[in-house]
Amino acid sequence: MSFFYLNWWLLPLIITIFTGILCPAMGTVLITHKRLLQVNLISHCVLPGLALALSLGVHPSIGGVISGLTGAIVAESLTNKKSENYEAVMNTILAGMLGLGVLIIPILGIRIDLEAVLFGDLLTANFGDLIRTLIAFLMFTCLITFGYEKIIYVGLDQEGASASGINVSILNLALSFTTALVIVSSMSAVGVILVIALLSTPTLLGVRKAPSLRIAMIRASSYGLLISIIGFTISMIFNLSPGPAISVICVISLIFIKGENDN
Repeated sequence: MSFFYLNWWLLPLIITIFTGILCPAMGTVLITHKRLLQVNLISHCVLPGLALALSLGVHPSIGGVISGLTGAIVAESLTNKKSENYEAVMNTILAGMLGLGVLIIPILGIRIDLEAVLFGDLLTANFGDLIRTLIAFLMFTCLITFGYEKIIYVGLDQEGASASGINVSILNLALSFTTALVIVSSMSAVGVILVIALLSTPTLLGVRKAPSLRIAMIRASSYGLLISIIGFTISMIFNLSPGPAISVICVISLIFIKGENDN
């Protein structure tokens, strides 16, 4: 403990490394399933759960995961990806859940650092944040290890996978739960709003001409790790907030890659 106290930057750096690897890997799975919009939905849906958990004396992470998962389930029960109103329904629930969270905070009489929730506060991270990140990492690893072939099948042909006996609903629920867990665990690093950048940008870089999902995940995680470390280093040098710094690096990376493609 005294070692980490003296080297105060080490714990945030470890969380940054795991987050930089985990988020892009999760994003790669979601983008192959055309479910990346769900990340935006869940990231906005966690706020009511955080508020309710705090008012009940429960750890905020538990409330955040439940709230995010609930939002995803409600959205999928009201529409499906083939429907013309899919994005409209997702965005409506997204806005409604975020508004609900903002409304109930003063009603419940609790105090939440919204800036830390939305944009992260990595430099104040503790061992609890690291443990949550490791739990999310372990959950995702188990999902990929035991469900890799099913994940690929459902991503390629959901109807065919269902006809072959794969329980698509359970798999989608597992993906939604893991996504919510990853988002909540990343709160300390980049916040629930900016986590979309770390889940998306390295993924877009990693899936280009990737021969398999496994290779795409490895590439995306490598890009995510590099982006996270660069953002963390810049924030340390210039005394900036790591979350926004990492997100800006994501945008710069995307612009750079687009320029390469145009050439």
